Amino acid sequence: MDTLIEEKVINQKKKKRILIGCVVIAMLIATAWLIRYYFKPSLTTADFTTAKVETGIIENTINATGEVLPEFEEIIASPISASIKDVLMDAGNKVNKGQSILTLDKTITQTAYEKLRFQMESKENEIRKLKLDLEKSFFDIKSNNSIKQLRISNLKDAVSSAKRLLNAGGGTKEDVERAQLDLKVAELEKLQLENEIKSKQQTMKIEIREAEISLAIQRSDLDALKRKLDLAEVVATRQGVITWVNKNIGASINEGEALVRIADLSGFKVAGSMSDSMLEKVNNHMAAIIRVGDKLLRGAIVNISPAVNNGIISFDIQLNDKSNATLRPNQKVDVFLITNTRNGVLRIANGAAFNGSNLQEVFVVKNGIAERRTVKTGLSNFDYIEIVSGLKEGDEVITSDMASYKNVKKITIGN
Repeated sequence: MDTLIEEKVINQKKKKRILIGCVVIAMLIATAWLIRYYFKPSLTTADFTTAKVETGIIENTINATGEVLPEFEEIIASPISASIKDVLMDAGNKVNKGQSILTLDKTITQTAYEKLRFQMESKENEIRKLKLDLEKSFFDIKSNNSIKQLRISNLKDAVSSAKRLLNAGGGTKEDVERAQLDLKVAELEKLQLENEIKSKQQTMKIEIREAEISLAIQRSDLDALKRKLDLAEVVATRQGVITWVNKNIGASINEGEALVRIADLSGFKVAGSMSDSMLEKVNNHMAAIIRVGDKLLRGAIVNISPAVNNGIISFDIQLNDKSNATLRPNQKVDVFLITNTRNGVLRIANGAAFNGSNLQEVFVVKNGIAERRTVKTGLSNFDYIEIVSGLKEGDEVITSDMASYKNVKKITIGN
């Protein structure tokens, strides 16, 4: 009898434990349901930004950096070694053609100019002396040649007389031979003198020519030095704005060293640069977009530097609107080079929600719910991303960063 009572009590306790377990499980399920119901993910419209899918044009771009420079900038360099005497105008001043900017101390160059001028005068005197010597020598040799000719004529008469005497029996054969020998010697001496005349004339003409060449070189050097002295009056060669001037009064300046930069601020260009890893994608006449603040300007690459410096390539961009009011010298800008363009494609404004991969998950907002959706993207730039699949025109997509909701499929949107 006692055994039956114990079994009955044990069964009752077992049923009680099972009942309590079921109640606890039911309470946990109910609690989880309540938590999900009352604490499900939600956002307000102020927490995110959205954009609608639309049809339009999209340009695929690669990023670069740029600096706005004057389209034309002239560097005035010192034509001589000198020192800065006075600075008449400062950077930022507008200048007109012919207006003086600074003055140089030209004392050393002026002294060299006077010295060279005296050397040239000395060379001119030397040439005149050589010409006089040539004339005197030519006159002396010509006189000697005339004397030789008279002697030859006399010796010819002596030969004729010796022959007549020999024929008349009043002379000897030896007298005739002696007279003939004297005549031959005189003719050889005359020939020798004529050769000396030609040689002397040629030698002196060469000496004069060498002196004249030396004089011409000195004259050219003097003219060049005169031009440098004239250029040492540092004046503007064109209208523009001074962007830089060496204001170190008294400083020694070497020949060729920059003194002034004058820019024509009526037009600008952009000097761009980017990593040389993109070199194969860059080419002349490539279209470019330049972002200056919140304004976009367009242009094209007109020159690519053949040199690579520290892994960076450089290029120049000619702007379509090179006189735009937003442009300033040495202004840093963002450059976007267009590698591809497509018309009539689905696109959406670029934002933090897009991470650059072709397959991405975004949230589409509809009827107060943001629902996760997988989309395939194509071309992209700083403004838009091409939508290949997963969205249709008119879909509203959250474009702000949603990384904290990566495990959520739906989000309730509140006001």
